[in-house]
Formats: sequence, C-alpha cells, structure tokens
Amino acid sequence: MAWLLDGIKVAEQIKLALRKEVEELKRRGITPGLAAVLVGDDPASAAYVRNKTKACDELAIYSETHRLSSAISEEQILKLIASINANEKVHGILVQLPLPRHIDENHIIDAIAPAKDVDGLHPMNQGLLLTGRPALVPCTPRGVQELLHRSGIATAGRHVVIVGRSRLVGMPLAALLAQKCDLGNATVTICHSKSENLEAITRQADILVAAIGKPRFVTANMVKKDAVVIDVGINRVDDPTSTRGYRLVGDVDFDDVQHIAKAITPVPGGVGPMTIAMLLQNTILATKQQMRQ
Repeated sequence: MAWLLDGIKVAEQIKLALRKEVEELKRRGITPGLAAVLVGDDPASAAYVRNKTKACDELAIYSETHRLSSAISEEQILKLIASINANEKVHGILVQLPLPRHIDENHIIDAIAPAKDVDGLHPMNQGLLLTGRPALVPCTPRGVQELLHRSGIATAGRHVVIVGRSRLVGMPLAALLAQKCDLGNATVTICHSKSENLEAITRQADILVAAIGKPRFVTANMVKKDAVVIDVGINRVDDPTSTRGYRLVGDVDFDDVQHIAKAITPVPGGVGPMTIAMLLQNTILATKQQMRQ
C-alpha cells in the first residue's frame, strides 16, 4: 500500500508559520487583504471560495467576496477589478475560474494588477516564472512543489511526467520543477490529449502528476512500480449511496494505483489544502511586496 501524502497536515504547518507573519504585519499596522470575485452559481466554485474565505478568517486576513450574476457583462467585471486594483485594503485579487462563456478569461486576468495577482496567472507573473525569476506563482503548482519538498521527496534528477498542460497547473508546474534550484532540477515531460503512447510515457515517471480533469483517468497500468503519484484533479461523480448523491474523486484511480505507487495524494485531502495554503502565502507575499513599493 502506498504512503499517503497528507496535504491537510502539511498545509496546517504552513498556515501556522503564516499566522505569525500576519501577526507581525499587524503589529506594524498592516492587515493583509484578499478579494475574491465569484461569477455565477457553480457549486464547486462557490465551495472553493468559501474554503478560501474561511482560511483567511483563520489567519485574521481581511477578505471580501464579490458575488456576481452569470449574466454580468465583461465590461462590468473589468470595472469591478479596476476598483479593487485601486483599493489599498486589498493586496490580493482572486477571480474564480472558470468564467461564463461570454466572458473572455484573458481580458479579466490581464486586468488584474500583477502585484495583486495572487493566482499567478497574469502574463507578467507567468513570464517571470518562465525566465527563472518567479514572483507570484500559481497556487496549485506551488502547493505540489511544497508538498513534495515537505514530504521528503526530492525532485532533483527525477523524471516528472505531468498529464495536463493548463496554464493553471501543468505548464507552470513544469516550469517550477525544471528550475535550477533546490526544489527543482527535475527532468520534466508534459503529456496532453494529443500525446501518443501516453501509457508508455507515464510509466517512465518517477513522479507522476495527474492534472487532466477527468475522473480516474490514470489507471494502475499507467504507473511505474514505486512511483510517486500526485493527483491534482477533483471531480464529482454520482454516488447513490452518499447522502449528497455524489462523491469526490481525483484524476487517478486511487483504489488500484495505491497498490502500485510508493506514495500518493488522496482526494480530497491531498493537493487541495496545499492550494489554499499557497493562496494565503501569496497574499502575504503580495502585501510585503506592495509595502516596499
């Protein structure tokens, strides 16, 4: 049976240290602030924002949530972001994705002040990451990197295979783990929907990351014995035995893969808590950077 990588435990360790940073900032008269923008009524997105707001409350970080109708225009969202950019109480801005189809996500992300882009998605922040000068790094990739590090899993010289090439996870994670640094120095392969012989590629991985957004996509025959498996996915599947009528599963067929892998992240309780911890870390980092401006 695989060793379970406990994202909840590691995230709590990180939040304990961050709480001390917040206390120190408050002694200097500064309260870090995070604004979340939620468009529409998608249950998963609403749950994510609630969890992030709760985490802010735990650390005494100021937070505000702007809940908008799915029928709102792109122009109205851009005006809201402009006003938050100018709000000195807010040091970080989070726009919950995905947005409704009539809204161009690129336009919205580009409108966020790079210094307040705590999701690390603005072209300036992604460009800095790719050139080896990371500022605000996307939360989930940074969370994966930190979970590996704090679990004693070295990446230097290891072959990391990432299944998924999104700008939220796959691409920035590849850039992070390939960096010439203590938490990088990996050999990274990115796979995606057009990759041929996918199973042959994933079976080469010392560390396999599933971030493709398809429930139980990675099966045991895709995993090398004693590999480390990081499951970034979180998907709702019908479950009539559950009181909610559904349950959450990852992009990995956990029940089978846990017998092959050396270590594996559970869903929930693996990468998810790390993402939230990194959002808090980015908010505090953004606060400090803005104080120096």
